[in-house]
Amino acid sequence: MLKKDLGLGVLILVVGFFVYMRNPLFLSPNNLANTANLIGLFGLFSIAQGFVIITGGIELSVGSMIALLGVLFVDMVGRLGVPWPIAGGIVLVLGLLLGLAHALLITKLKMQPFVVTLCGLLIYRGAARGYTADATAGFPFGSEYPGLDFFVARPFGIPTSVYVLAVVAVIAWFVLHRSVFGRYLYAVGKNEEAARYSGIRTNLVIAAAYVICGGLTAIAAIFFAMYTRSVSPSGHANFYELYAIAAAVLGGFSLRGGEGSIVGVVLGTILLQILQNLVNLLGIPSSLNFAVMGTVILLGVLADQQFARYRERRRTIEAARASPGAPQANPAE
Repeated sequence: MLKKDLGLGVLILVVGFFVYMRNPLFLSPNNLANTANLIGLFGLFSIAQGFVIITGGIELSVGSMIALLGVLFVDMVGRLGVPWPIAGGIVLVLGLLLGLAHALLITKLKMQPFVVTLCGLLIYRGAARGYTADATAGFPFGSEYPGLDFFVARPFGIPTSVYVLAVVAVIAWFVLHRSVFGRYLYAVGKNEEAARYSGIRTNLVIAAAYVICGGLTAIAAIFFAMYTRSVSPSGHANFYELYAIAAAVLGGFSLRGGEGSIVGVVLGTILLQILQNLVNLLGIPSSLNFAVMGTVILLGVLADQQFARYRERRRTIEAARASPGAPQANPAE
């Protein structure tokens, strides 16, 4: 995975240099701060998506979940007067419960992750629109909530979301790459049946991945609600699951499961936001954003398939050479 991460880092530098040459405003302090904030916001649920993808699953309800939880957070704080730490705690618990609901449907009822999360996409978006009667949820004009500015603050010129992403990424890196649970995630993604026969409680591992995804998505929902200051349930976070999947795929997470890097998914998020910035700075119609995302996902999947085939060929050749009956090279040649 190190080679993939290094390659992605070089690609980010090349694309960033290209954007700067086309428009020097790319490196202006204000643009860098705004881009960094978006990297922090999108990075949170992209890492969440990675935990699910590594098990061989998929989470298609990320955007709708952000919309529903964002509506509930804004409404609780702005209209119902719930203190924001309590409202944030409620939203976090709801995110964990939604992840658990997906996990139970997938592990206990043996439903396909694609079907479960696709239904979640429709249900949560519809629930958000029904809750507000398709109106926009927002904070009352002129209202102030002490401490809530934490989500939009910029200590030392760096958005809070970047600090939170850094903490989450470090924890996720240790969990995925240095813990027993992380090894279980890789094993389940590689071959769930083999992992089960080896004594791994595969259903519990898969369930934990979806719960983690729900919790991180809930945190992202709060940050997005504060970033926009209002939530229109019909359009808020539309297609954000595409960004998460694209970032994960670019970062080396195989849609077949069993592969992935936290550093890679963060780098994938950075690259996507630079591409998004490229679209804005060059005056390219914003309607092409989704075309860019679709192209990125397609290229990422193609690259992943080609890399997998190359690696499989190398393994076959190495196994053939190591077999006792394989012909040995003549030292005199």
